[in-house]
Amino acid sequence: MAINDAVHWSADLGEGTTVALIQAGTFRSDAGALFGPVPRLLWDRLVSEEIDHEHRLLQALNCLLVETPAGRVLIETGIGERVTDKVRDMRGYMGTPIVPALQAAGFEPGSVDVVAMSHLHFDHAGGLLRTDGSRAFPRARIVAQRAEWEVALDDNSRIVASYDQPEIRLVREWGAGAWADGEVEILAGVSVIPTGGHSMGHQAIVVRGTGPTARTLAFFGDLCMRPWSANPRWITSFDDFPLDSVEVKGGLFARAAADGWIVALSHELLRPVGHLVSDRDRYRFEPA
Repeated sequence: MAINDAVHWSADLGEGTTVALIQAGTFRSDAGALFGPVPRLLWDRLVSEEIDHEHRLLQALNCLLVETPAGRVLIETGIGERVTDKVRDMRGYMGTPIVPALQAAGFEPGSVDVVAMSHLHFDHAGGLLRTDGSRAFPRARIVAQRAEWEVALDDNSRIVASYDQPEIRLVREWGAGAWADGEVEILAGVSVIPTGGHSMGHQAIVVRGTGPTARTLAFFGDLCMRPWSANPRWITSFDDFPLDSVEVKGGLFARAAADGWIVALSHELLRPVGHLVSDRDRYRFEPA
């Protein structure tokens, strides 16, 4: 992988499988919504240094660039380039979108074989198109769960608020060519695992290296967006199926902790890569 110091973190997972984390800008989210049912008394001290005057937290748009002997996978695309000034101001969106961010890291978007999406919310799928409407990754397959495509285009008012439906419609045909039904190995060593919880078709992406020094990396999407998400009971107001989130997080996090998986957080800015460690009846995130 021809990368340089523009990446925010990189690692060799074993025998030709490497992964790099590239941040495609930042945006802001309402703090109360991010913590959902968790009382402010418990979370206020965790975010006192980053919360702004409008009670918003600073969120990174973390994408992963994976190279395996079988091909190249981009995990997530961020908000992208096709945003209005109104949305840019409302969301506090700043920084470099995914395509120029990849190029700055020494990687051409045209060489991506697969784009794997945890889900299709605007801050994860917005970078699929360039400003002019062309495909940002012209020869790639888009892999998201069939259930996610179906719910993203639903007419439920809550759904409409979470997805940029006009943009999703523009890429629907492209995405339909490779949607997943359940757990699938999308490229040798790279698998998607349906989780639900945050959205109907939310999925985790797991990357496994091989050989005597093999390591495994997991990207749990918005089930594990910030360090405090390591507690399975701490869920967001954006989770459409909160009880499912709690249950699936418990199972996946137990596996990640027991097997020593590397975990990359979807929206953590400063120290987004680490491990999950068992802590009584829950887990905690320990950054690398």
